[in-house]
Amino acid sequence: MVNHVYLGRSGLKISEITYGNWLTHGSQVDAEVATSCVHAALDAGITTFDTADAYANGKAEKVLGKALKGQRRESLELFTKVFWPTGPKGPNDSGLSRKHIMESIDGSLRRLGTDYVDLYQAHRFDVETPIEETMQAFADVVRAGKALYIGVSEWTAEQIRFAHDHSKELGFQVISSQPQYSMLWRVIEDEVVPTSSELGLSQIVWSPVAQGVLTGKYLPGEKLPKGSRATDKKGGADTIKRFLDDDLLTRVQDLRPVADELGLTMAQLAVAWVLQNDNVAAAIIGASRPEQVAENVVASGVRIPAELMARIDETLGDRVVRDPAKTWENAPHTRPS
Repeated sequence: MVNHVYLGRSGLKISEITYGNWLTHGSQVDAEVATSCVHAALDAGITTFDTADAYANGKAEKVLGKALKGQRRESLELFTKVFWPTGPKGPNDSGLSRKHIMESIDGSLRRLGTDYVDLYQAHRFDVETPIEETMQAFADVVRAGKALYIGVSEWTAEQIRFAHDHSKELGFQVISSQPQYSMLWRVIEDEVVPTSSELGLSQIVWSPVAQGVLTGKYLPGEKLPKGSRATDKKGGADTIKRFLDDDLLTRVQDLRPVADELGLTMAQLAVAWVLQNDNVAAAIIGASRPEQVAENVVASGVRIPAELMARIDETLGDRVVRDPAKTWENAPHTRPS
């Protein structure tokens, strides 16, 4: 079963394997399969579910809400996010303005079929809205009982400090950061992780298997597997293409002896690896088949010896991306429309 850990400097416990539905629910898989995956997550002991209003323009939240219908709400932790364009994508249908936040939380609650979310996250930093306005809106969402805690996603260390300081003044907690993190993408380690640890935030990381590359199913010099994310024209192929070169794929295959020594699959090794970081509370997994959920939860509680962690570093070498500036470089520098 899945371990549960505290999120940030709070009393909220979450499952360290968290189920997320980006690129799947309402998009890549039909509702029946999505529901089966959610039920597989529940059966495996996962209690934490992460989504966003922008995923499939609200459809992902609807599918998740229906899949969880009938479950004891108090036994679940539901996370969603706000920032990216939603609805008809009008001038106020994106960003972190007070208007968009207050309207978006109500829309998310309606689609999820719940009175509150446990964690409401700023999906990106909004350079066009004063941080004071954003934080005041989040404070009001918390005071209204519509969200219990606030988090951020893909914010720089400096932005996280802004959020922490303003939330403290307003009497609520920012307790988490949701960045991309994997063996191949480690840009949070030098700045975001130390700042978060100092201020009492944990990481809830996405793409721990690097869009599927670290599962080992993509082989150097061979055709892409049919039905894989790399062949998905609805968005999956765009997110994974940066990893699909023969040198990197060869190095990933060279990790198989490490996984074998631990008695893990390649996917389990990748998920277990991110959980070795003390500031990582949870790894978000997605699934297009229920059996993928059962496979990934095995990573919960696994400890990788230091010598094997060092071997992973040696194998991947200079293909690991570490530059902390990548967080800002990859962020939207204007409000999206």
